Amino acid sequence: MTAHIVGLDIGETAVRGVEVRITPKSGASILRYHEVPLSEGAVRSGEVLEINTVAAALKRLWLDGKFKTKDVVIGMGNQKVLARDLTVPRMPLASIRESLPFHVQDLIQVPVADALLDFYPIAEVEGENGPAVSGLLIAAVKEAVMINLRAVREAGLSPVGVDLIGFALQRVLGKSTGETTALIDVGASTTNVVLAIDGVPRFIRIIPAGGEDITRALMSRLEIDRQQAEELKRSIGLAPAAAHPEHRIAVGVIEDTAGELLSSLRNTLKYFANTRQDGTAHRIALTGGAAQLPGFAQALGSITRVPITLMQPFGPQPEPASRKQAAPAPDDEPRRSRMAVALGLGLGAVA
Repeated sequence: MTAHIVGLDIGETAVRGVEVRITPKSGASILRYHEVPLSEGAVRSGEVLEINTVAAALKRLWLDGKFKTKDVVIGMGNQKVLARDLTVPRMPLASIRESLPFHVQDLIQVPVADALLDFYPIAEVEGENGPAVSGLLIAAVKEAVMINLRAVREAGLSPVGVDLIGFALQRVLGKSTGETTALIDVGASTTNVVLAIDGVPRFIRIIPAGGEDITRALMSRLEIDRQQAEELKRSIGLAPAAAHPEHRIAVGVIEDTAGELLSSLRNTLKYFANTRQDGTAHRIALTGGAAQLPGFAQALGSITRVPITLMQPFGPQPEPASRKQAAPAPDDEPRRSRMAVALGLGLGAVA
């Protein structure tokens, strides 16, 4: 049996899709990838604000990307989603999920009836009252998920699943035996951090900051339009030695704004290291469109003192079966980085 699915990443600046095929003999193959830009304000922090605008972009994505299936899985990873440690009595996973409303009332900030709940088991442990299972509680505000699903359905697509972006990133990276790895996806206005030990996610944090914060800070401080701010951001980045003297103020704005995100990332890694055995990260796998900012990877490595590698979406997965398939070229590093979330969503759906 052959299955096709499209992992769909609805970002703040673009919608991106990766079509994945799985067969019993060859496993998973990337068939095609495409992205379409979104107008400003249609999506904010991963939540659809303008359904018709996003639906129109998705229709164009399918038309231009020539995807062969309308079955999709979407990702969630913003401030309307949380992941918390949770230990429950040992029982079948289906029973654990049914019991979640009775365990989580003190862990989430919205009424249980307004949340979608799931549980990611990690290990069997000995609890206070006998055998138990430790894992991650995943909770999402139901309304935020449903509005994204409405946009997808409005485009004529068939959503078959909703997944956590952090889990999608872990699938792309693959298993790193004996290592504690920090996966960091820096988007326009949201940064997803996954700490994994031996390839198993143990901690997830969603930081409400990204590359768009720098753009807005430049627009406000220098009183320039968006295009000018984006050009400055991309040309200067966190490598101010290459900047012209007249860009001194812009350099300061970029450093101050990016510095807040870098400090949050450093503090996240420190927290995990101080609260978990084997919690000190051996490396950081970095991805996301905003992570391509010149000098960002170097600055992150310097402030955390952890080696940085750019996540390679093609690494653990089979290459496209045919050169005619529209997957990104292997040497197109920024594009491969941007497709990581969509690819991980697709792989999870066909796993």
